[in-house]
Amino acid sequence: MSVVYKNTMKALGKYVPEKLQPFWNHPAGPQTIFFWAPAVKWVSKRFYNNPWYLPKEVYSCDGLVIAGLGDLQRPADKISIGQSSSLAVTGIIWTRYSLAITPKNWSLFSVNFFVACTALYQISRAIKPDFRGVGPLSEEEEEGEEEEEKKELS
Repeated sequence: MSVVYKNTMKALGKYVPEKLQPFWNHPAGPQTIFFWAPAVKWVSKRFYNNPWYLPKEVYSCDGLVIAGLGDLQRPADKISIGQSSSLAVTGIIWTRYSLAITPKNWSLFSVNFFVACTALYQISRAIKPDFRGVGPLSEEEEEGEEEEEKKELS
């Protein structure tokens, strides 16, 4: 680490309250990359090359995790199974890694666990209509199915 960084952390450490000193001095605390990498992943922005040429739906400035929440509103037929699979696998790998390293990094665990869960949910939404052999049902088709079910029950 640079001398400037070490001296800055030492100077800031004098102002940290006594109750927060264990957190401040923890091996995965705010003086290390182990703290800041997951924190930035929660709120980091995702950008694409030349965003002004892309439609507004494609360009997003949300954080990675916030973007995952926003994608839950996306129609199932617009979900990329490949992209969601990549996010799920990456989330699972890093979730496991965060508990295998010393010190255990619970912040890294939580952010990657969340990314994996949202991606797996998106995959399930994208695949679900395919199990029926058709895309999402229209309102008329749903009404027709309900009528058939009522006839069968009678």
